[in-house]
Amino acid sequence: MEIIIADNSGFCFGVKRSVDLAEKALKSKKNKYTLGPLIHNPQLVADFEKKGLKVIDHEEALKIKDSLIVIRAHGEYKSFKDKLIANGNELYDATCPVLNSIYKKISDKEKEGYQVIIVGDKKHPEIIAMESFINNGIVVSDETEAKNIKNYEKLYVVSQTTNRFEFFVNIANKLEENNDSVVIENTICNATKLRQESAKKLADYVDCMIVVGGFNSSNTNKLYQVASLYCKNVLRIETVKDLPLQKLSKFKKLGIIAGASTPDSIIKEVVSSMDEFTKEEFMNSLEDSLKKIYPKEVITGTVINVKDDEVFVDIQYRADGIVKLDEMTEEEQKDPKNSFEVGDDIDVFVIKLDDGEGNVSLSTRRVEGMKAWKELAEKFENDELVHGKVVGFNKGGLTVEVNGVNGFVPASQIATYFVKNLKKFVGEEWDLKIISIDERKNRLVLSRKDVLEAELDDLWEDLEEGQVVTGKVARLTDFGAFVEVNGLDGLLHVSDIAWTRVEHPSDVLNVDDEIEVKILKLNKEKNRISLGRKQLLDKPFESFVNSHKVGDVVEGKVVNLLDFGAFVEVADGVEGLVHVSEISWDHVEKPSDELTVGDTIEVKIISIDTEDEKVGLSIKALKEAPERPERKPRRQSRTNDRPRRKVEKDNSSSSFGDDDLNNNLGDMLAQALSAQGSEDLLGSIEEDAE
Repeated sequence: MEIIIADNSGFCFGVKRSVDLAEKALKSKKNKYTLGPLIHNPQLVADFEKKGLKVIDHEEALKIKDSLIVIRAHGEYKSFKDKLIANGNELYDATCPVLNSIYKKISDKEKEGYQVIIVGDKKHPEIIAMESFINNGIVVSDETEAKNIKNYEKLYVVSQTTNRFEFFVNIANKLEENNDSVVIENTICNATKLRQESAKKLADYVDCMIVVGGFNSSNTNKLYQVASLYCKNVLRIETVKDLPLQKLSKFKKLGIIAGASTPDSIIKEVVSSMDEFTKEEFMNSLEDSLKKIYPKEVITGTVINVKDDEVFVDIQYRADGIVKLDEMTEEEQKDPKNSFEVGDDIDVFVIKLDDGEGNVSLSTRRVEGMKAWKELAEKFENDELVHGKVVGFNKGGLTVEVNGVNGFVPASQIATYFVKNLKKFVGEEWDLKIISIDERKNRLVLSRKDVLEAELDDLWEDLEEGQVVTGKVARLTDFGAFVEVNGLDGLLHVSDIAWTRVEHPSDVLNVDDEIEVKILKLNKEKNRISLGRKQLLDKPFESFVNSHKVGDVVEGKVVNLLDFGAFVEVADGVEGLVHVSEISWDHVEKPSDELTVGDTIEVKIISIDTEDEKVGLSIKALKEAPERPERKPRRQSRTNDRPRRKVEKDNSSSSFGDDDLNNNLGDMLAQALSAQGSEDLLGSIEEDAE
């Protein structure tokens, strides 16, 4: 293995000057402070703090008096330094000489009438300090912002000292396109430029590039970006502890470059730790450091790089792990760069050990799934219920989401009764019982029916005969409607739906209707509930009787014809009988000779039987009785001298006895009464008697 160190690495002149001033400050007998971290290297800053050089922020600094304060290499805005001096403090100003030069340039150009444009990171302390030396500077962070700066007569453009040269040039070109006079001053630090050129040259030559420096160092991050453009394998480390030895065995040429804030001691430590190993020793160390990982397990790794569509994770294996965009959670997919941060430890699911490019395929999305499956398995073992939401349906049953896992409820397990319309359940949330679970086959089978049946005892206790409850129509049949009451199925027979005649339940009810019903009968043993709806409605006969009396004339519709008469509906649910003898004054053989079903006719109420709920009607009573024709004189009765024939009483079976004669006379009388009015008949009898 060949290890190559870049020509330009480690402290630049400005950082070295800051460190020298800090060393000098340590010799002072005053209280000693640095305004913010001296440089972007936490190890060096921590070392100085142990020696007595405390780090303070701006708010704390304003409270410090008669002390020694070191101004860091990034510089500080002018008015703030004046306040520190006014409090009697001594300043060791370690501001980089390159920055002091930029301060003078931009101040002079603004006085000449130029609009000063600073290309860089608005939040970086170097830029904040730079802005304080001019009145109306504009900071531009990307090309989009540059496009919006238009029609200025004179622009003066400078750069943050740690910018990539290509980045600065692209933005400067955009400014030139939309403005008349643009002066571009390349203020990128020469040390930065040299390091970036070294990174580019070395990265293009080696198999793997190691960039050493503080994770919060701007110039080190820029080196990482440059190296990544020319080398596929770039590792970002802060100290030798971050060096992933297990990843380096497959590379023949290794390049090392350090940021401008990286002490020589750290660079030497990294190089020496790698030089200690021969090939064989390196491989032995590698094997010892490797983790044993297997597909379909959850492990912990450290984020080492974040891109727009993938995240690289150090999993202490011979290869890095990669989380592709489609294997992230929904929240992470929206913005990976804000969801992951370099250095974070995260749990990942191992999909496979080689994705075809030598990397381990990982998933953060499936970690949540694994946790959910584990919880479901525990609930299954403990016979606990789970809560789920119905999200879909098919011919066989329902798809239900439980803790992010899709399960299935077979149609036979949905309810205690047969269910035909499955779609209506989509969107509902239920408590469910796990019937079977198999994570390997991604199979979760659930039951709602078992939950309902377990609740039946409690449900039955809440019901009693005569109780009025609200139910939901579950399904309709020819003989009635099944209504769900308290999770139980009850039958509302077609005859109990309404007082009026109902041909089919669908004429009155619809599935999913909520209706009030009365519990007529309960049979817990047979799991049967008989319900009534008409019992809660006004009885038609009673309403009719309250508003009508004998002698009233009403309109009705012929609904049925029989040999003995016609049934006429005179109100909803109330039918009366027109006897065949009450249809007409003339003799009627059959009601169908005079009437047709569906006819609307007027009738007179001639009787009301409240006990048997019967109404007698008449059509002929609405018409005048026809006049009787005059009868011819009857012949003279026999003279008294003519002897009457004497009828001897004979008890034989062939002759009429007194009883037979009476019976025949009774039959004749009944027939006569049906053929003509009783008054006519009585008159005729009287005449005969005379």
